[in-house]
Amino acid sequence: MSQAKTFSAKPADVTRKWYVVDASTAPLGRLATEVATLLTGKGKPTFTPHVDTGDYVIVINADNLVVTGNKLADKKYYRHSGFPGGLKTRTLTEQMDKDVAEVIEHAIRGMIPANKLRPGRLARLKVYGGSEHNHAAQAPEVYTLKSAAKTEKEGK
Repeated sequence: MSQAKTFSAKPADVTRKWYVVDASTAPLGRLATEVATLLTGKGKPTFTPHVDTGDYVIVINADNLVVTGNKLADKKYYRHSGFPGGLKTRTLTEQMDKDVAEVIEHAIRGMIPANKLRPGRLARLKVYGGSEHNHAAQAPEVYTLKSAAKTEKEGK
């Protein structure tokens, strides 16, 4: 009796789909986890850890980003100039006033494994502040977030 071979995807075997995700339907962390899963391709049966099998993701309505609790005032973003005493801090509110897309990209970046595939995966992420995007030619599917679907069912 012969055993079946383990499937290993090749870069030529990868077929990528386009998804549209609405940022105003779920909190930032839940949005980021599901988008990171789409970008890495973990939900596909052909997932292979060393091959980038992920899809393209378009995040719309970034300006209407949802966060829970006191994160708008308490969550901090840090950067350092490289000089002594050069630590700069911004709150989530200040960072969103500057660039909302950067907030979403930062959250998703932290949920993608730090390896050679990360830059390519992040390059397939497109974030837009409004509900308009210029990727209609790719015929993207609307992706409903699992957490948003649960709250709709519960009637909250």
